[in-house]
Amino acid sequence: MKRYYFITILSLILMLFLCCAPVIKKDLMNIAFRDFSFPDVKQNPDFYRGKLFVFGGMIVNTKVTNEGSLIEALYVEVDSRGYLKDIGLGEGRFLALFPKEKGLLDPAIFQNGREITLAGEFIEIRKGKIDETDYIYPFFKIKDIYLWEKKKEYYIVPFHYAPYPYWWDYPYWWDRPYLR
Repeated sequence: MKRYYFITILSLILMLFLCCAPVIKKDLMNIAFRDFSFPDVKQNPDFYRGKLFVFGGMIVNTKVTNEGSLIEALYVEVDSRGYLKDIGLGEGRFLALFPKEKGLLDPAIFQNGREITLAGEFIEIRKGKIDETDYIYPFFKIKDIYLWEKKKEYYIVPFHYAPYPYWWDYPYWWDRPYLR
């Protein structure tokens, strides 16, 4: 009997530690910048070049290139464990490259609207276009990436209110013989 108690307590402690784990490798989380000004990276690229960052994003586009899988995403801040904060108005877009040597990020899985957390080294600024507008993208090389589960939409059934004749004289409805 003591053995079952021991196994139960041990599994609960293990679950507690796993629930608090960061989504990105802990060694990367410890050395990377998490609290930084995203627009400042675009304004001072020479200062940030070669530094490691942990941040999140909402994928806009993923394509496979000769260099590897290229993700275009909207920037989202993360907390100390790599969990995404509110998307809000967004501070801009970035490009992140998952090198070909590490594998392939399938565009069917890493599709528009999915959320990611990544650890990436800032490489350079790249010019691109959003529709017809020129845009400057911070470009990162991905060291580690985490794809969040798709958010499920739920329909909430509204509270049902009784129709007019039955709720109109509420305090007296229980005195009526036809309602018993």
